[in-house]
Amino acid sequence: MGRKITIEPVTRVEGHGKVTIQLDDAGNVAQSRLHIVEFRGFERFVQGRPYWEAPVLVQRLCGICPVSHHLAAAKALDVIVGAGTGDGLTPVGEKMRRLMHYGQMFQSHALHFFHLASPDLLFGADGDPAIRNVIGVALEHKDLAVQGVMMRKFGQEIIRATAGKKIHGTGGIPGGINKNLSIAERDEFLKGADPLNIDKMIEWSQAAVDFFKGYHAQNKDYIDNFSVFPSSHLSLVRKDGAMDFYHGVIRCIDADGNKLLDDIDYQDYYKHIGEEVKSWSYMKFPYLRKLGMENGWYTVGPLARCNTADFIPTPLAQKEFEIFKAYTNGKPNHMSMHMHWARLIELLHSAEVIKDLLNDPDLQKDNLVVKGTKQKEGVGLLEAPRGTLFHHYRINDNDQIEMANLIVSTTNNNEPMNRGVNFVAKDIFTGKKEITEGMMNRVEMVIRAYDPCLSCATHALGQMPMELTLVDSNGEIIDQMRK
Repeated sequence: MGRKITIEPVTRVEGHGKVTIQLDDAGNVAQSRLHIVEFRGFERFVQGRPYWEAPVLVQRLCGICPVSHHLAAAKALDVIVGAGTGDGLTPVGEKMRRLMHYGQMFQSHALHFFHLASPDLLFGADGDPAIRNVIGVALEHKDLAVQGVMMRKFGQEIIRATAGKKIHGTGGIPGGINKNLSIAERDEFLKGADPLNIDKMIEWSQAAVDFFKGYHAQNKDYIDNFSVFPSSHLSLVRKDGAMDFYHGVIRCIDADGNKLLDDIDYQDYYKHIGEEVKSWSYMKFPYLRKLGMENGWYTVGPLARCNTADFIPTPLAQKEFEIFKAYTNGKPNHMSMHMHWARLIELLHSAEVIKDLLNDPDLQKDNLVVKGTKQKEGVGLLEAPRGTLFHHYRINDNDQIEMANLIVSTTNNNEPMNRGVNFVAKDIFTGKKEITEGMMNRVEMVIRAYDPCLSCATHALGQMPMELTLVDSNGEIIDQMRK
């Protein structure tokens, strides 16, 4: 029978999940699983609703990245109203959406690194849990804490100016956008008092990348070997191979960098990607049909995007991208903790794109919407902070949604997160008869590296109850810890 270890819930992530680790009689890890214990029924909730409501309705999936769902749905409905895909809108419509989306990427990446991930780096996996949190960062590393707060505030203000509200806005509509950016709004971001201006955001983003590189230089063995396993990687890329969070084609590479999906049209995603259901989790397991359920899983998110893209189309981030790629001699990077490095490069890239867009006069134009011949079905894809996000809708003759399929970023990462948990579990629990808080935290750390949104609902900050129990082959409790 062996022993069973349960970590419930996982902390400093969005939503609720638990981890179970089964040890055999010899003390070896026989099985480990990340369980998603919440049920989200949005694919059913939206059925019967008028299609134009979808961009507002689906935002309720997530309180921290509603913009991603808002725009993915709007992109799918662009197809339905005959406006084409992401490059078929008017310049102001497409660029306002991009500004909204890159503001979202910027604030989410800042929140994750400074508030959720940095405590593990600053205080160590075995650090005192009383200070290994955002409050501890604020008390002992005030400058970093302030930067995290102000960077997120700046990104949220970008969202407010483009979507109408910081959370659950209405800016994206089928075929375009419902407002442009005024000169006054533009100047607020370009020339605002320090630190709330784009130049300061770029400076702080570069400093965040430098901070991680410095930490990595001093902790290479730890960062490079924490959780490493080969994976395929999937993301959108621009048609010329550049990193692009808003629009592009689907590229998937194998663990050696060979293309498995060679820049395909995302309207055809369902021909290439299937979804498996397992009895022990409410989250599905996507896979490449050509490789099957066993071998077709893949990783999405910052690390995957840096692995699939040929280059980053902004100068400062491109320079950092070249350093990042050189570290693995141009080969795909499979080191889980390097997701933080990739995420900060994307933070810098987002700030650079925001500055370019703010200086673009197209954002003051007033031709906001495009419409054409109505279609019955449409797919919208973009790169959310956590990875590739799929929205697929079909409508009936009464303009009601009759089918919706959503593959959220964390769903795409379901299998790699489970493999990461298994890697760490085998490393730290094999042969152990006593639990420490640091052991539990290491399992959570590999999950946090993916920045998962387990319910696609909200961030969970601070202390949450967790109980971990070791049970022997006779069912007797031999050690227990609660926090």
